Amino acid sequence: MLRLFVGLLAATIALATPAAAQSMLDGQFDPAIPTLEQVAGHRSGAQISRPEQVIAYMEALAAAAPDRVRVVEYARSWEGRPLVYVVISSPANMARIDAIQADMRQLASGLSPAEAGAVIQRAVPVTWLSYGVHGDEISSSDAALVLAYHLLASQGSELVDTIMANSVVIIDPMQNPDGRARFTNSFYAQLGIADSGFPGSAGNDQPWPGGRPNHYLFDLNRDWFAVTQPETQGKVAAVGAWQPVVYVDAHEMGGDETYFFPPNAAPLNPYVTPTQRARIDMLGRNIGSWMDRVGQPYFTRETFDLFYPGYGDTWPTLNGAVAMTFEQASARGLVWQRSDGTQLTYAQGVRNHFVTTLATAETVARNPAMFLQDYADYRQSARNGAVGTGSFVIDLGTRRWNAEALARRLAMQGVTVTAVNGPASACGRSYPQGYLAVSMRQPMARLVRSLLDDDVDLPADFIAGQEARRASDLPHEIYDTTAWSVGQMSGLDVRQCATVASGSTVLADSAIPDRAQAPGAFGLAVPWTDSGQVRLVSQALLAGLVGSSTDTAFTVNGREFPRGTVVFTLADNDGSLDRLVELARQVGAETVPLASGWTDAGPNLGSDSFVRLAAPRIAMLWEDGIVSSSAGSTRYVIEQRFGLPVTAIRTGTLARVRLSAFNVVVVPDVYTLPASVRSALTAYVRGGGVLVTFADAITEFSSGDNALFSTRRETVLGGEPADDEEDGDEAPGTAITSAAEYREAIVDSSRRPDTLPGALLNTVVDGESFLAAGYDGRTPVVFADGSLVLTPLTLSAGVNVVRYAPEDRLVASGYVWDENRRQLAWKPYMLAEENGRGLAIGFAADPTVRGYLDGLDLLLANAVIVAPARVR
Repeated sequence: MLRLFVGLLAATIALATPAAAQSMLDGQFDPAIPTLEQVAGHRSGAQISRPEQVIAYMEALAAAAPDRVRVVEYARSWEGRPLVYVVISSPANMARIDAIQADMRQLASGLSPAEAGAVIQRAVPVTWLSYGVHGDEISSSDAALVLAYHLLASQGSELVDTIMANSVVIIDPMQNPDGRARFTNSFYAQLGIADSGFPGSAGNDQPWPGGRPNHYLFDLNRDWFAVTQPETQGKVAAVGAWQPVVYVDAHEMGGDETYFFPPNAAPLNPYVTPTQRARIDMLGRNIGSWMDRVGQPYFTRETFDLFYPGYGDTWPTLNGAVAMTFEQASARGLVWQRSDGTQLTYAQGVRNHFVTTLATAETVARNPAMFLQDYADYRQSARNGAVGTGSFVIDLGTRRWNAEALARRLAMQGVTVTAVNGPASACGRSYPQGYLAVSMRQPMARLVRSLLDDDVDLPADFIAGQEARRASDLPHEIYDTTAWSVGQMSGLDVRQCATVASGSTVLADSAIPDRAQAPGAFGLAVPWTDSGQVRLVSQALLAGLVGSSTDTAFTVNGREFPRGTVVFTLADNDGSLDRLVELARQVGAETVPLASGWTDAGPNLGSDSFVRLAAPRIAMLWEDGIVSSSAGSTRYVIEQRFGLPVTAIRTGTLARVRLSAFNVVVVPDVYTLPASVRSALTAYVRGGGVLVTFADAITEFSSGDNALFSTRRETVLGGEPADDEEDGDEAPGTAITSAAEYREAIVDSSRRPDTLPGALLNTVVDGESFLAAGYDGRTPVVFADGSLVLTPLTLSAGVNVVRYAPEDRLVASGYVWDENRRQLAWKPYMLAEENGRGLAIGFAADPTVRGYLDGLDLLLANAVIVAPARVR
């Protein structure tokens, strides 16, 4: 049956040359394979398929062609929507699909050349094509449906026959169903008789938070190594189960753009191999030839780099695949009126993503042995020590719960981690509680190095280029953060060692160690040492147990209990702490028996150093004016890591809300806040509440009648604050006699410091503030980005709880502009100031960013759990 390929709109086809359009989009198709219109009621590209339609269509294809299709559910979103991948290949390959999968996993194990050669003789490469990680980047998911139909329905196509015979294609059609549902719901709710395409229309102007993030407002294209979200956890496990040789992540960008595919812009992660770079170029050339045939403009080597390992291209690359990001200009609806007067349709985006992903599958299928050999070589060379021969050693005596959680996260990603029980030693250092070891001689070694190295250097020529741009007053081109050392972000002691002892292998689902002890005659102490202890205290308070927190360390039987330790007595808890012990075992937290209220040093329980805690009642600002990613990560950390419920309150209604129902209000990073919100929160603090603010939210309360902080935002180093008075219509005459004088005349001295792309910075804590409890032995490494630099609080105004370290030891990881380094040194990261009967707490940068800074959990817990007890 000859028919127009899967109902692509005539407007789409018209963009290509007639001959190219006819050869690509027409053909003979099997009528037994259902079209999207038959299943969902609309033709491909004519409407934006809803999440349930995407799943229904893939299931319909599987029902129509069970000998060539398998649909596998790999995760459920927070809102309960399924995430699936679809395995497509020839009947012969599908008949032995489990053996093909086993072959790929064998190659991934780092076989010797001879062993790998034997497997490659029978193996079939896997091409993984993923779509729609951002829910409002809509065209890619419909393109996935088009591609699946084409592979199954096309008859007499040499290209399709080659792809089906020589490869296994896995299509992940929708990586973020919750985000897509949010977008499609808002789009169809406003749609009238036609989509105007006007950029300012309700359809193109998404309501907060937009469809990009998932339920917890996470950017899933930054979560690959942090694996905080269920969508990512399922995807990483699925990719590990199949070990694809090529991986594609299809995105969208601004509607006035064209189309991007690799080669990538600089910088590239240093652990990307020359062979991978060559294959990226090879794939790109074939994609370019296809795009030329349909008359689609494109660009390469600009904007989109391959550096940060949390991307959907970098992480698979460090796993050994050749991975690529594709970016299609987005209609953000059915049509977009470009600024040049032309029109972009949704169908064009669907077509382009179909073309590029089909071209990718073609390249693999025409070169199967080459891609299999490259993959085997990559994994084997890493196992043989190509990037290092020692091991990373992680001390289990420092933030043990966080260390064990990191080990499970690494294991989830296919990294081999072993646990050596204490007491132990390695490289001349004693580890009384044992250590974790991560070898650099394993197939995942390049990912290991990228994640556990203290620093992954940007290429010197790239940095030189960026400094030259800045010297010419041009913006830098660093796309994302320059630092992500996972050990530092978790507050761990990580070192390299040439030789380690053998240990037991840690699995992603390894049992949580039991460190709970039964109570002594007096009660139990919960040392304030890591994120597990925070979760235990949170759960205990929610369960109605009574505990008291100390702001001074104390010693019992030779053991020092740090500031922040929470004591639960039998007397305060009706003679039983069984529930506390049960919770500790569930969490994997530590409890220590206390035989008496007597201490050998430090305060006794009756001292003013102890305050009784209660389950905090937490509200958080939500919606307009709030940075959605900050709101999402904040809520995620408090709810999912601490286990405490959060009440989200819209900024538009906060002024009418009875805030006295809450003893903590959290304001994530903001764009701006209405005056009514600032007034209501100021009154709330002065009446006895605790306000916790992040980043630019601090500056909303640093001036005027609603000032809660006696700090100010700094200008660029050496600059001057802007004059608030209006300028006159005349200026004094001046003479400019040099290039230096000209630059001084055009540079705004009141501008903010240059944007910091993202780095990890060392700090110093105030040893007297209860808000710094848990950090006496190991000061936190914090994440900083943006341009916010604050003046320190004076002694009479408040406390600089955590400040950035001196310039010579400020940078823990990443790249920091010289003037930013000089300006940030000694400035506050966390500050607190009493106002009336309440307390305002500020973090100069979001401590919950991307959910991966678990080393800062104790700081946030001090603010939301302990602070209400200290100010009431």
